[in-house]
Amino acid sequence: MHRLSIDIGNSSAKIAVFKHREIIHHQRLTKLGTLDLAQLIEKFSPKKSIISSVNQEIGQLEEFLKKHTNYTRFSTLLTNGVQNKYKTPATLGLDRWAALLGANGLYPESASFIVDAGTCITYDLLNQKKEYFGGSISPGISMRFKAVHEFTGRLPMVIWEEKEGIVDGTDTQSAIKNGVLQGIINEIDGFIAINNNKESALKVIITGGDANFLYKQLQNSIFAPQIIKDPYLVLKGLNEAIAD
Repeated sequence: MHRLSIDIGNSSAKIAVFKHREIIHHQRLTKLGTLDLAQLIEKFSPKKSIISSVNQEIGQLEEFLKKHTNYTRFSTLLTNGVQNKYKTPATLGLDRWAALLGANGLYPESASFIVDAGTCITYDLLNQKKEYFGGSISPGISMRFKAVHEFTGRLPMVIWEEKEGIVDGTDTQSAIKNGVLQGIINEIDGFIAINNNKESALKVIITGGDANFLYKQLQNSIFAPQIIKDPYLVLKGLNEAIAD
């Protein structure tokens, strides 16, 4: 049986069709409409569907999916066996919760520490008892470069490209790059160390838009054997939420 998972963010919609836990189709669209859904349904005939959205204007999409599939709107009330002990569950980001469900589905016997590197970097621990108490939110790479420029009088706005990696700070531009990027790597190393002390045999999963860069840089870390890159973790979590 096929299932359709949709994650609608501020700038794009990420879509995956699953056969059980296997992704058989994936795409990203700037704007998702009912025509796109019709094409997916005609091709894959999903029995179930789910949407996670930061945008509440998804009524047409929901009505269409209700007509053609067994539809669910994702929320933190969908737990799939994970105990949500966050003090304010109504304010918990849906992508963070979906990532936790994805980690639980992939590694049910292990504790998981999730690093989601997007506009912000979020850090979330799911312990071996399947309990979630909360995590941390930190500025992402682009946000840090922007802050250095906007909150100082003379420092330039640095345009960073992932392929550059981390460079030595031999001038102002490269010093900013080194400070931001090496600072983030040290931050992640520190969070992993803290959570390794809390849980044994910890899986560290990196996801999000900057996951490729961070994963590559962390191959020099002492924690490298624990680190897994999974760009589809949130979509996998949505699939877990509607699994049989």
